[in-house]
Amino acid sequence: MLKLPPSVRIFLATASTDMRKGHDGLAALVRSVLGHDVYSGYLYVFVSRKGNRIKILGWDYGGFILFYKRLERGRFRRPALSPDQIAVELEYTQLSMLLDGIDYSRVRKPLRWEPPREKSIS
Repeated sequence: MLKLPPSVRIFLATASTDMRKGHDGLAALVRSVLGHDVYSGYLYVFVSRKGNRIKILGWDYGGFILFYKRLERGRFRRPALSPDQIAVELEYTQLSMLLDGIDYSRVRKPLRWEPPREKSIS
């Protein structure tokens, strides 16, 4: 399994992707479709048309890394998206559930605690 620091941003492409694409083809999609810098250190997640294959592209210390997973049964459950979205940002826990084939849109996430805001003195 992937171990990532919380600072790593993860983007899921909303359109289905041709899984024959390798490092260079996926990097071209990141640049042309998503409009991102492929060397940013972010992770880019692509799902096949059938939804049973997934590739994750990232840049790490002078080279691309490509993670590939195929489900033998079932499919990866993408979140519900609006048709005009080209990508959605995921949290690490959402990526983990996606890779396990879990439909995380059905998982209820507790509200995050935030410290009370201090009143500003003017």
